[in-house]
Amino acid sequence: MDKYKKVKFTAEGFERVSAELQELIEVKRPEVIAAVAEARSHGDLRENAAYDVARQDQAMLEKRITELEETLRNAEIMDDGDSDTSIVGMGRTVTVDFDGDEEVYKIVGPAEAQPMKNEISEESPIGSQMKGRRVGDVFTVETPGGPAQITIKSIT
Repeated sequence: MDKYKKVKFTAEGFERVSAELQELIEVKRPEVIAAVAEARSHGDLRENAAYDVARQDQAMLEKRITELEETLRNAEIMDDGDSDTSIVGMGRTVTVDFDGDEEVYKIVGPAEAQPMKNEISEESPIGSQMKGRRVGDVFTVETPGGPAQITIKSIT
């Protein structure tokens, strides 16, 4: 990650990512350290699969902690309290007609996106197409199943 590039967050997303980091440091890290120590106590480390797994888990955990710390260090919390809900932007919840089906998306920063929960990044293909649009706007996006037509129904 470019250490000078700001990472956009909603206030809610920043809190969620901060809580994840705290959980990893205060709960998961001690658990993994204990697992490494337990596996180490079983003897010869050259043929100790439990030790290898515990060390791999530790490496992955430390990598995730480092990534989150870097992300939060470069965080820029966007003011989603702006009362102008006539334009799609970060922090807005947008109801759309997606090829005949009603969908509701929350537009968030890329580091907090959770597509399975319909929280999409403002930089995603759909999020970037929606950004700056208004109720009634119609546009087409490319999806894995082919082009889809989207109509913006409401913005909150």
